[in-house]
Amino acid sequence: MKNKNSVLSQLWKDHMGKAGLILLAIVFVMAILGPMVFPFDSSQTAQSSSEILNAPSVEHWLGTDDMGRDVFRSLLFGARISLFVGLMATLISIIVGTIVGLVSGYYRSIISVILMRITDVFLAIPVLPLIIVLAAVFGQSIFITIMVIGLTSWPSTARIVRSQVLSIRERMYIERIKNLGASDFRLMFRHVFPNVLPLIYANTVLVIAGSILSEATLAFLGLGDPVNVSWGTMLHYAFVSGAMGRGAWWYIIPPGVGILVIVLGFTLAGHCLDEITNPKLRRV
Repeated sequence: MKNKNSVLSQLWKDHMGKAGLILLAIVFVMAILGPMVFPFDSSQTAQSSSEILNAPSVEHWLGTDDMGRDVFRSLLFGARISLFVGLMATLISIIVGTIVGLVSGYYRSIISVILMRITDVFLAIPVLPLIIVLAAVFGQSIFITIMVIGLTSWPSTARIVRSQVLSIRERMYIERIKNLGASDFRLMFRHVFPNVLPLIYANTVLVIAGSILSEATLAFLGLGDPVNVSWGTMLHYAFVSGAMGRGAWWYIIPPGVGILVIVLGFTLAGHCLDEITNPKLRRV
């Protein structure tokens, strides 16, 4: 607990880390409390054309969308969906990447070679086109989106973990423990894995930012879940309805700013956390 508090205090002392934490706090409050205070019904439709794309007013703080729904309520609900997809996809990505990195870094055998060649293949293939193709093939649902993003974004984590494991496995205490008869499984998960965790934490924050951006891209291209409204979905329907040409800036700018804020928040916090956990990157 002390270590966690220490990391948070260091993040807060760093100007970049503090900015990231503040931005993330705003988004999490929006996502958790917003839909409770301002309920949103995605199935709502306008009763008349006069309710469509109305400018901001006292009744609708950020105006209405192409279906007559309140944009402010939609924005709050969209924050929850974007965060959920980003966090769940990152969880899958980190688990797969960590296991691949641990195994390929620890073993000096054909297993390591095969895993690294698979990783190289994923790194060589442009990620965004691959995600788009997989999402188009497997369908449009929030869980398909999570799986597609999670199973295509793990190679960077695998590379980071493997490079650290290659260094740790050569240390004297690992050799001593091995000579005492410890199994490979015990060595990997009881003695090597804890030393890799700080790098995994820092990388996780950055992967979340990438996952959220990937979800927004898929949704904007019309490959997201049409039922659950995310910020990317809002931008998609704003584009399809011609909101820009009709001057409905309130339908375009809020979700765009939301994506910018959340990605920037995770990126700033992630880079600062990377400097804290990796002594080689610390500023003098």
